[in-house]
Amino acid sequence: MIALTLAEIAQIVGGTVGGAPGDVLVTASAFADSRAVQPGGLFVAVPGERVDGHDFAAETVAAGAVAALVSRPVPVPHVLVDDTVVALGRLARRQVDRLAAGGLVVVGVTGSSGKTSTKDLLASVLEPLGATVAPAGSLNTEIGVPLTALVADEGTRHLVVEMGARGVGHIAYLCGVTPPRIGVVLNVGAAHAGEFGSKENTAKAKSELVAALPAAADGGVAVLNADDPLVAAMAGVTPARVVAFGLGPDAGVRAEEVRLDPVGRPSFLLRAGDLEPVEVTLPLHGAHHVGNALAAAAVALELGATPAGVADALATAVPRSRWRMEVVERPDGVTVVNDAYNANPDSVRAALAALAAMANGRRTWAVLGEMAELGAASPAEHEEMGRLARRSGVTRLLVVGAGAHGVHSGALAEGAVDGEGSIVVADVPAALELLTAALRPGDLVLVKASRSSGLERLAEGLLG
Repeated sequence: MIALTLAEIAQIVGGTVGGAPGDVLVTASAFADSRAVQPGGLFVAVPGERVDGHDFAAETVAAGAVAALVSRPVPVPHVLVDDTVVALGRLARRQVDRLAAGGLVVVGVTGSSGKTSTKDLLASVLEPLGATVAPAGSLNTEIGVPLTALVADEGTRHLVVEMGARGVGHIAYLCGVTPPRIGVVLNVGAAHAGEFGSKENTAKAKSELVAALPAAADGGVAVLNADDPLVAAMAGVTPARVVAFGLGPDAGVRAEEVRLDPVGRPSFLLRAGDLEPVEVTLPLHGAHHVGNALAAAAVALELGATPAGVADALATAVPRSRWRMEVVERPDGVTVVNDAYNANPDSVRAALAALAAMANGRRTWAVLGEMAELGAASPAEHEEMGRLARRSGVTRLLVVGAGAHGVHSGALAEGAVDGEGSIVVADVPAALELLTAALRPGDLVLVKASRSSGLERLAEGLLG
């Protein structure tokens, strides 16, 4: 973060300074989690449904924060505003504008699935080109995006921002906070169908990213998935130059000769226009990472990387964000694939395909919980996932929680034996108890569900 006095912050966000002189200097980044104090930083007090950040303002200052951004007075140095989230966005926008004038490139990433994995791959391919900010995790909301932006400083060359949406207009707002020069749209799927109502509405929301880009003449670049018709159509709404990625011949940045090794790690030939094609081998599990890698490669090539440099960076890329296809082998030979951060029909399909590719003759378990926010499509989508698990050759299907019961029903309809091929348990403790007793050396276990199901606790329990 660029160092600012409290008076400067107050002027930017339209607030007033309290509890300290205006020349007190904030030297570190802003943060909103009182458990993760940034010494010298600015605590952003966000009122929540269960916890009000204002109650922790004094605690964070005592732990080393300089001051708090608040919407009601607190007994520590602070900047008082009407709305802390809006003020945080204003502060981030001012910082980004200042840094962009010095050459900072903002890269926005959105899509129904794969945003965080692609953001992590972008960090891997852009870091060799210059200092890059792309924090671990999914900081893709109206709070997370400005917090990400405020990590950047005068030495930062690339700012990678993951942008999520719960409705139309959300990504447009985020683009107003951190205006991107390059925008990446990965896919349009069934995630959040209960909130958007249709894939077409989802596409409209995702297209806000590329609609907000600068014109081609001003350096704007829209990186679009040519294999997804709803994404490819976004070429018609962006003023930016379009770079298409994918597997088909229409993609300017494409993968050919895709293949998987015995444990499901992909390799492919990367072709980009007239540049020399290069072989890429990913250390990540699952064919779905090929598209993510192509998107990251397209951005890096636009920013000056060579195909060989991209291939080298991708060859050493590792997951930087927790609970996304984390593959850990226990001492007894049981392998746990923790993909429990979130789930939607598209990401479950990808995870089941990865499980099948990794099996290599081993007994496989698919431990699936509820896919949240699917609305009226939820029963049918859960049942289809059960059918798919059965068709993909999963040895044992373990369904956790009442919200996921349709997965069990789908598996039974596809021929699974109740209580053997497909098993239902009520919660995470019951699942852990069953697996602890049933797992054998060499078994491969996938754990996948929406975050609200808490299945990351199950994966962590299996790993001790």
